[in-house]
Amino acid sequence: MTVASTTATPSSSSRRVSYFYDAEVGNYHYGQGHPMKPHRVRMTHNLVVNYGLYKKMDVFRPRLISPTAMTRFHSDDYINFLKVITPDNMSDYTRQLQRFNVGEDCPVFDGLFEFCQLYTSGSIGGAARLNDDNADVVINWSGGLHHAKKAEASGFCYINDCVLAILELLKKHERVLYIDIDIHHGDGVEEAFYSTNRVMTVSFHKFGEYFPGTGDVLDIGYADGKNYAINFPLNDGMDDEAYQSVFKPIIAKVMEHFAPGAVVLQCGADSLSGDRLGCFNLSVKGHAECVNFVRSFNIPMLVLGGGGYTLRNVPRCWTYETAVAVGEPVKDDMPFNDYYEYFGPDYSLHLPVSNMENLNSKEYLNRTKEQLIDILREVEPVPGTQIQTGQVESQLVPRGMNMDIDDPSKADGGNASANNPDQRSDGRSDGRKEHPAEMAS
Repeated sequence: MTVASTTATPSSSSRRVSYFYDAEVGNYHYGQGHPMKPHRVRMTHNLVVNYGLYKKMDVFRPRLISPTAMTRFHSDDYINFLKVITPDNMSDYTRQLQRFNVGEDCPVFDGLFEFCQLYTSGSIGGAARLNDDNADVVINWSGGLHHAKKAEASGFCYINDCVLAILELLKKHERVLYIDIDIHHGDGVEEAFYSTNRVMTVSFHKFGEYFPGTGDVLDIGYADGKNYAINFPLNDGMDDEAYQSVFKPIIAKVMEHFAPGAVVLQCGADSLSGDRLGCFNLSVKGHAECVNFVRSFNIPMLVLGGGGYTLRNVPRCWTYETAVAVGEPVKDDMPFNDYYEYFGPDYSLHLPVSNMENLNSKEYLNRTKEQLIDILREVEPVPGTQIQTGQVESQLVPRGMNMDIDDPSKADGGNASANNPDQRSDGRSDGRKEHPAEMAS
């Protein structure tokens, strides 16, 4: 197999793509010497704009979610702590800092809670846009912070926007698939859905004396969620060809057996060659082929950022993946942009990979792939779609099964019309509108 056959070229088939970005996100700073730099999202956006990709998308500034919305997953105590903690009052919260694992990898910095609100709002807003069928693909490069737990910060992550976005998607979809191509295991998301069969988590990650230390191939879920957590542990040096030789068959089998209604794809760029914290050897095109392959299934898709710690490479990767998502080819020669000097000396979108050895043998990859495919065969088959007769009761999903329950009238704080309780107003404060078939009879 040649490398050319495993790398992404943007497909010309068009998708309705929405893109969430808030210019404030680049102003937040984890602290001197910290590898996580929100500035990379601003650099990515500037490159997306200068390539003209914004013309092919609906661009939104996310509406900030309330702290209460974060408690759909996180504990009240933890959210209240994040709201009040500042660099100035840290000494008053010594016990809570330890309890919630805040202080070292996850430092306290100015505007911490507002930063969490920004990146999380893009992911939840994107999921709501998919639910309303206003887009086929939604991108939020500031999201993808997959390590945060219910009541604990972890691995540079405070609020788990991936989990909150999946919970939003579950309002409409029976099954949601989460795919993680960050070099680190998506432990926070796996843990959140470990005992449910409505969410399948699939993670391809470095394993063995590496943060967070979870994600063994034998970790497959629990109770109703057994066989719904798929982990592919990998060694150093994964290259494009080896990665696609396992990613494509596994994801194809997942689609066949799990048949998700929506996909969340976490695109951590620390799996790229030359990452400051990573040890894989993927090219930008090899990484983007994962986006291209998942996109080819034509399932509503939320694309998130994640890790990525070599500042000049992350914008290259996410800009190219934006081009793949919209199906627009882009030149390798980089257009002039506000951060042009970061991309010298070649000023090109794509970079050569290193000559590091791939420590993943074909035998190991094939053995693990077969092991995971055997697990997927145990997944309860999804019912086949019934013949549609035009009667509401004959639909695959029975009428009213996933309907939100709304208060009867605006007077009670609801969004129904005061005159006609079966009619929703389009002026809801949360921006969600009546689905044309919602009150079908």
